[in-house]
Amino acid sequence: MNISREAVLEKGFLDLAVDPHLDLFAEIERLKKEKNAVVLAHYYQEPDIQDVADFIGDSLGLAQKAKETDAEIIVFAGVHFMAETAKILNPSKKVLLPDLKAGCSLADSAPAPLFKAFKDKHHDHLVISYINCTADIKALSDIICTSSNAVKIIESVPPEQPILFAPDKNLGAWLNKKTGRNMLLWNGACMVHEIFSLEKITKLKLRHPQAKVLAHPECEEAVLAVADFIGSTTQILKYTETDPGTQYIVATETGILHQMQQNSPHKTFIPAPPNNSCACNDCPHMKLNTLEKLYLCMEHETPEILMEESLRLAAKKPMDRMLEISKAAGLIG
Repeated sequence: MNISREAVLEKGFLDLAVDPHLDLFAEIERLKKEKNAVVLAHYYQEPDIQDVADFIGDSLGLAQKAKETDAEIIVFAGVHFMAETAKILNPSKKVLLPDLKAGCSLADSAPAPLFKAFKDKHHDHLVISYINCTADIKALSDIICTSSNAVKIIESVPPEQPILFAPDKNLGAWLNKKTGRNMLLWNGACMVHEIFSLEKITKLKLRHPQAKVLAHPECEEAVLAVADFIGSTTQILKYTETDPGTQYIVATETGILHQMQQNSPHKTFIPAPPNNSCACNDCPHMKLNTLEKLYLCMEHETPEILMEESLRLAAKKPMDRMLEISKAAGLIG
């Protein structure tokens, strides 16, 4: 089925059907070569997208790959702030996002005007923002961090310097405990990581006494308290590969289980249950991207992430600082 770019722009992807006989995997590989495009996918994407991606990673890894790639087109299979990050680091490249509605509940919890007013009230504080935020929040920050490098970022700041941490209060509270700091925390959170049920995890542990609980630091304190290992998505994945155990209860978005099962097929991975009957441990924003939308996005080179240069430069400064500190700490090559 030949769909014009005008139809895509006029109607949007949701109203367009893709020929069911089309081999989307082959078509996406063809488009990569023809357009000199690279597909970057977050661990929380659906398995088909992970399988067709050139690189799969967490926020820091994807930020690095976005900066390093020689491709002319970056197709970011993730959420909006991730594609924005790629554009911040690659102004001359075309950055595409399969579905512009793929937002982030955590990023949305920090509206820029409110955050600026909060920052102005605490003007003596250094602002460290988690990478899961909008370009506007990055532009208001001094340093960006990810869950994998946050401890090193905070430890690089003199202890007498007060810090304002945004937007995730759960990650911030965990970092305060890890570093001994008393950072001022913005009251934001991720809907997926806040939904895990301690009671249901406890019941799962009774049924699987050998299973270790693995949790992302965006989870609430009660869940982190029962975790055997706490870390970023990549750190959790690596833990399952090297740990001698064979059963794990995983308290983060379920997309990561695909890589876990591929890398350790002899092990058992159980998604931590939410506190209700919905599939809330699936991020609804991440799952807006589909293989069909990825194909249409590459075929028609839209939707494209565009940004004012003044905003890009302001947001790039704290991103560069993060990468400098991470390199100095040996977190990246």
